[in-house]
Amino acid sequence: MTEKIALITGASRGLGRNMALHLAERGVGIVGTYRTGATEAKALKEEIEAKGGKAAMLPLNVDDTAGFAAFAEAVSGALKETFDRERFDFLVNNAGIGIRANFVDTTEVQFDALVATHLRGPIFLTQKLLPLIEDDGRILNVSSGFVRFTLPGYSVYAAMKAAVEVLTRFMAVELGARRIRVNAIAPGAIATDFAGGAVRDNKAVNAFVAQGIALGRVGLPDDIGGAVTAILSDDMGWANGTSFDISGGQML
Repeated sequence: MTEKIALITGASRGLGRNMALHLAERGVGIVGTYRTGATEAKALKEEIEAKGGKAAMLPLNVDDTAGFAAFAEAVSGALKETFDRERFDFLVNNAGIGIRANFVDTTEVQFDALVATHLRGPIFLTQKLLPLIEDDGRILNVSSGFVRFTLPGYSVYAAMKAAVEVLTRFMAVELGARRIRVNAIAPGAIATDFAGGAVRDNKAVNAFVAQGIALGRVGLPDDIGGAVTAILSDDMGWANGTSFDISGGQML
């Protein structure tokens, strides 16, 4: 891939950061968003630029739909200033939150937060950004392995991600006239700061999770960043309306 531009929400940390670095290494320009991590976003921009790439970082609260119009204008400005372009090629709806609560204990506040971040936000942000996405572009939604397997404490989170996978199929059909491919990825357990970083930082949790993965270890951010780069490439241009399980074979 050359001379492409990807917009990645939640790019300042975790999987979003890794996706940005993998894509940048392959010559893809990055427009990343951050919510509170301005320092981390700045560091990512500098790292990409130090390797000869181009990047712009913009603040975005994905659960504040009222701010999406202004954000779209900011994206348009960043495209012109940084890349001399009017549109971008890839949208990765990655930003998310992890709330662990058993079904019987889940509050309406927690439910509303998960809906706002994982479903309402991506829907209306994508709507607002569609005029800025190139025909023949790609949209990649981030789902979760919890759609396929279960673990106590993530019922509502998983329900949101299941909705994202259904939405992905409908988007693929409805955006087909513009030849925009829409897919989703469903990562398994990854060693990041998700849900407090337990899989990454707690050796006992890491070992427990690893025993349920066919390849014998938990995933690393590079496992996801590399997969995203492959899915967005022209080599995967005929993939559309599907969800890719990227879990190393977790709980098969």
